[in-house]
Amino acid sequence: MAIKRGSKVNSAFSSASMTDLMFLLLVFMLIATTLINPNALKLTLPTSNNQIKEKPYTTVSITADLQYYVETVPVAFDELETVLVGKFEGAEQPTLSLHADKSVPIDNVVKVMNIAKDNKWTLILATSPN
Repeated sequence: MAIKRGSKVNSAFSSASMTDLMFLLLVFMLIATTLINPNALKLTLPTSNNQIKEKPYTTVSITADLQYYVETVPVAFDELETVLVGKFEGAEQPTLSLHADKSVPIDNVVKVMNIAKDNKWTLILATSPN
């Protein structure tokens, strides 16, 4: 008469719970990254093949109707330099990203570039990739 043990240990690994966890993390990351929108202004940027990955300290945007924004706050052009000087106070290497709609006259873009040059700030002209 053979006596059998009633409890056997199954040594197989079940990956179902790990798969569920990875799926939930993937869904969370997809939702979280679509909510991040660094440039809330809708601009049609000029296109370029060259893209840099430098992180700007702040952004200046010029809309098609020639409205100036520092990040998402509207600013008159006369006050633009003083607002930027206040933002860059204490920054080691101030970097300014300029987002200009492609319909903006070049004179308005050059005015902002001159402000950056006069204050010795690094300027990045934002473009969209081809």
